Amino acid sequence: MDKGWTIIIKENRRIRREKKTIGIMIKMSCLAHHHEKENLCDDCKELLDYALVRVDRCQFSEKKPTCANCSIHCYKPDKREKIREVMRYAGPRMLKNHPILAILHLFDRTRKTPQISG
Repeated sequence: MDKGWTIIIKENRRIRREKKTIGIMIKMSCLAHHHEKENLCDDCKELLDYALVRVDRCQFSEKKPTCANCSIHCYKPDKREKIREVMRYAGPRMLKNHPILAILHLFDRTRKTPQISG
């Protein structure tokens, strides 16, 4: 297997893990604040859809940092504030409910933001 291919596989896993993490965090927050049992409320579903598109379109997809550590904030201000609220609530609870994802996310926060070429 070619080294370049190995890197692509690892990065795709990283993106998938970020999507899974944000989905879990939004669901935890929605369940606690909006009392939805099975599905996300409309606002949280919209926020999740928005976040997933942002991750898919990230220009740093090859070496993606966490969004909080990114030099380019691609979220609209209102969505950015909503995601911060979700993170403030769900972040501490992730260690108890999803410890592996929480630890991996903390590790990802140590990644440096790549420089923008151009």
